[in-house]
Amino acid sequence: MQFEISFKQSDLVPFLCIVASTFFFSAYWFIFVSKNIEKYFYKKFPDDKDRIYHVLFTKYTGFLLMGVIPCIFSLVIMPQYTLSDYGISFSKGTNHTSFYWIAALSPVILIMNWFSARRPEVFSLYPQIRVKEWNAKLIIHYSLSWCAYLFGYEFLFRGLLLIPLADTIGVWPAIAVNIALYSATHISNGKSETIGAVPLGLVLCLLTLQTGTIWIAFGVHVVLALSSNLMALKFNPEMKIVKSVNRK
Repeated sequence: MQFEISFKQSDLVPFLCIVASTFFFSAYWFIFVSKNIEKYFYKKFPDDKDRIYHVLFTKYTGFLLMGVIPCIFSLVIMPQYTLSDYGISFSKGTNHTSFYWIAALSPVILIMNWFSARRPEVFSLYPQIRVKEWNAKLIIHYSLSWCAYLFGYEFLFRGLLLIPLADTIGVWPAIAVNIALYSATHISNGKSETIGAVPLGLVLCLLTLQTGTIWIAFGVHVVLALSSNLMALKFNPEMKIVKSVNRK
């Protein structure tokens, strides 16, 4: 078999989107798993603050490395696409559609997490801040950091890595690439999440392309992440929710 390896103009957008998405996620991931960064927080902050600040740092870093910076990169390098083209739009019709889909899918997610959050393997993953006592302030900060992180995550996967690809290489090849990379990012969380990312990724890709926005994917992902974390916190016998926490 012979292949034409010359770089064509039509190759530029899918090439940039796939390479950029891989680079930005990898940059975030190496910061997330960095032992040196973790040691810095453990040396600098006393008591449980080291764990809290480290996780919050990684979440907001994810927001920057997968959301803000790729967004700027995309608008500068591929000016033919606007924020709306990447799924960040606020039209009345799509907002209503997004809300209805999130409202319809949320009960299913909550019921599934209510039962799965009781499993010991879930306790080992969530919540990511490994402290025994949680108060309302910590829960709010942790939840907001997840929302920021997931906005960046969804911009990268359902914005940059989906919509321009569907526009250039076709819908189903774009979905295949998206699901493959999306599922691969869950390997470190175990077999269940890796496999579960395939049907979830398919649904989120189809809804994103149907509506032209990332808001359904973002909203569903927020409900999924917050409910799994907070339910794991509720059922974890080694953690508890208190009115106030005495941390120095």
